[in-house]
Amino acid sequence: MSTENEGTAVPPAPSAPPVPVDAPAAPAPQAQAPQGPYGQDAQGQAPQGQGASGDAGHPGASSSAPDPSWPPPPPPTAPYGDGGSGSGPGGWGSSYQQPAPKSGRGRGGLVAAVLVAALVAGGVGGGLGYVLAKDNDESTGSTTVSASANGGDVKRDPGTTAGVAAKALPSTVTIEAESTSGEGGTGTGFVFDKQGHIVTNNHVVADAVDGGKLTATFPTGKKYDAEVVGHAQGYDVAVIKLKDAPSDLKPLTLGDSDKVAVGDSTIAIGAPFGLSDTVTTGIISAKNRPVASSDGSGSQASYMSALQTDASINPGNSGGPLLDAQGNVIGINSAIQSTGNGGFGTGQSGSIGLGFAIPINQAKYVAQELIKNGKPVYAKIGASVSLDDSSEGAQITDQGAGGAAPVEPGGPAAKAGLKPGDVITKLDDRVIDSGPTLIGEIWTHQPGDKVTITYERGGKQHTVDVTLGSRVGDN
Repeated sequence: MSTENEGTAVPPAPSAPPVPVDAPAAPAPQAQAPQGPYGQDAQGQAPQGQGASGDAGHPGASSSAPDPSWPPPPPPTAPYGDGGSGSGPGGWGSSYQQPAPKSGRGRGGLVAAVLVAALVAGGVGGGLGYVLAKDNDESTGSTTVSASANGGDVKRDPGTTAGVAAKALPSTVTIEAESTSGEGGTGTGFVFDKQGHIVTNNHVVADAVDGGKLTATFPTGKKYDAEVVGHAQGYDVAVIKLKDAPSDLKPLTLGDSDKVAVGDSTIAIGAPFGLSDTVTTGIISAKNRPVASSDGSGSQASYMSALQTDASINPGNSGGPLLDAQGNVIGINSAIQSTGNGGFGTGQSGSIGLGFAIPINQAKYVAQELIKNGKPVYAKIGASVSLDDSSEGAQITDQGAGGAAPVEPGGPAAKAGLKPGDVITKLDDRVIDSGPTLIGEIWTHQPGDKVTITYERGGKQHTVDVTLGSRVGDN
């Protein structure tokens, strides 16, 4: 019932892999050399990376060049928001898991799980009530226990979790996407502006892109039909627009993800396993996590330099806002790392406290481009890099995708003097340990940005400034 990335194996990234939040986990593909245009250019074009084969934690790579087609091959086994994790138990790449098709049986599983929880709570409550009543009866003869104040009268300050949730929930929506064949799932989104634009994950709305059905439901129960304005597979960001949008929409305030610090409080809102308007809390566990996840189709992949949080995120949370303690959006919940399947009978992976969100500074730029032009714009260096999880750096390949030059003639890398065989080890102050990491870092920038690249050639280290180029569209 989720819509986080699932399915497609993407080239493994250097650390533990995350899982997409809303879709059934797809079988882990055999570690085949990721040959997609992603690696190339660290821009989202097919990297000339070599496949990977290796241990479950970090799939290796084969020696073939990436496929010239745009979407890179799926990661070894990482589901998107619903549980994408790198290949096997420890790979980085996450695979996007498509939401399970709606069915009577699935709903029955959900109801059963809820009922079990209710029965357990009822048992505990009953036991507690008996003890309190017994004690009270011995002293006063009364069998009722009253609170000193009504819960509804309790003041909840703006800075509290309850205060933040009360303000943010009215501006979040549960998204249902359905393809022309009736398949689809559930995800989350949030109000981006007063014109009715809603920001979410690409994998949440992917089923409805080509003639499917898309709806957005607010906590009040009010449902609106919607349409996809633009979507970016590489960034895993999409913008939809409500039809006949109400005039009283309140966009969520966007924070500054660059200023987030490890240990900061986080609040996640979403529809885990279809349970709309769910609020969970945690902290920022880490920043700049390289995450590779796929949509389960075996042909497309997404890369991000993510915010890691331990706030509980499950299938269905995909596309929802990750808020700071003041209620500002600092990220879009997109993927989770999971150790196995399970959850309400859906077979989907659940949260183990390793969630990943796209930094809002990047998502804001992508959303604005999609609203303005309908297509994403990616920054690039103009070179094909290996998708090997070598942990040594991102090596420029000897051959480009489809027989193209590994270093684009006249491109940013060529102008900076980079050559095939060079191993990029740093971008500004970020350590680069693989091709996927380089791609994710470059995509946190915009075309025209100047970055400093550190690389090794012939055993010697060099540093050079590179002005990033641009590529429009996912193809």
